[in-house]
Amino acid sequence: MPTSYPEIYFPVLVQIVIAAGIAAALITLSAVLGKRARSPLKDTPYESGMAPVGSARERFSVKFYLVGMIFILFDIEAVFLYPWAVVYRQLKLFGFFEMTIFIALVLGGFFYVWRKGALDWSMKDDGDR
Repeated sequence: MPTSYPEIYFPVLVQIVIAAGIAAALITLSAVLGKRARSPLKDTPYESGMAPVGSARERFSVKFYLVGMIFILFDIEAVFLYPWAVVYRQLKLFGFFEMTIFIALVLGGFFYVWRKGALDWSMKDDGDR
């Protein structure tokens, strides 16, 4: 059993040294063995080998941000399922009904958003909602 700080933190130091060594070795190997194909197209800011199309100052539809916020909202709500699953046996029937209500509310919100057309990107934004 470790009794002093050096004994406690030695495994952490070893892990950091090993991780730094592996990272340095991979970077060095890729620089030494890697293929160097240079072209004006590859030297563009995107480095994808494809010519950029359009302007970088293009505007996105509000629906793009709306779908992003809805995704984050439902993703955070899904996180609440994990602690419930861990203590499910201790909560018994009470926990089951509480989570049933929670899932019903989340699904109600999902179907409301779906019904309003917030997830349909092909719809024209004509203010019919």
